[in-house]
Amino acid sequence: MSARCLPALTLPLALAACAPPIQTPDPLPPREIVTPQQWAQQCTDWDEWDKPAPPYRIHGSTYYVGTCGIAAILVAGDGGHILIDSGTEAGADVVLDNVGKLGFRPNEIASLLHSHEHFDHTGGHALVRRESGAHVVASPQAAPVLRTGEDDPADPQHGLHDAMEPVPVDVIVRDGETVRSESATLTAIATPGHTPGALSWAWQSCDEAGDCLSIVYADSLSPISRKGYRFGDHPEYLEGFRAGLEKLRAVDCDILLTPHPSASDMVTRAAAGSMVGGMSCVDYADAVEARLDARLVEEAGD
Repeated sequence: MSARCLPALTLPLALAACAPPIQTPDPLPPREIVTPQQWAQQCTDWDEWDKPAPPYRIHGSTYYVGTCGIAAILVAGDGGHILIDSGTEAGADVVLDNVGKLGFRPNEIASLLHSHEHFDHTGGHALVRRESGAHVVASPQAAPVLRTGEDDPADPQHGLHDAMEPVPVDVIVRDGETVRSESATLTAIATPGHTPGALSWAWQSCDEAGDCLSIVYADSLSPISRKGYRFGDHPEYLEGFRAGLEKLRAVDCDILLTPHPSASDMVTRAAAGSMVGGMSCVDYADAVEARLDARLVEEAGD
């Protein structure tokens, strides 16, 4: 079901027949999926990063499998699943447990993607890869960070985070390229800013009735940094930051998801019973750009 024999620049799941079949020796326990409202009852805004949370269906084949404070998104498929983000090293245990609660097995995860290359979102990549054998997919800028576990000197937060466990990167994906399963095609959107290698992802997810919605997993994009870093001193980086925001404004976006759920009011929307509506991609990009502009004004006044 996975494409572990594919060449590095061929994206996973296109030639699934080349891999041996998944071994499923033991049945899984009954599914423990909850409603979005039940998830929201257990989680609060800006909750703890590693606080366990149950999985819930977002729409169609797309599920939330992260913790209360850090998102991880599973796009399920009969021939293999795509997982975006793994959480922290400790949070990855919750993610893998939630995959099991949905009735899936870790070795059914074929591709492991990222939002941005910080330990709270990719610190669990090495564990997930060991448990699943999934291809690790990364942007060109994020790949060295994942491979070494060390943050990028160009990262505005360089030096603020502990090292992560290194993980091999199998596939490089660039802006506009796709990772696909038989149930969805996920398009990478380069959205540098919070980190140099940050990606957002867009896809359509369809339910059993044929109702298809456009989902966007937009990166954090908050303009925060280490002491002494000035975004205004890096015009090329700043240009890429703004270009990524323009891409988010232009993408179809019925459902907005974010690596930190509260950044896009996911807890509030879940409590209402549906992730549709609420903050849009345009709203999100506008709010981020307003923060970026405010940061630049602050820097100019120093």
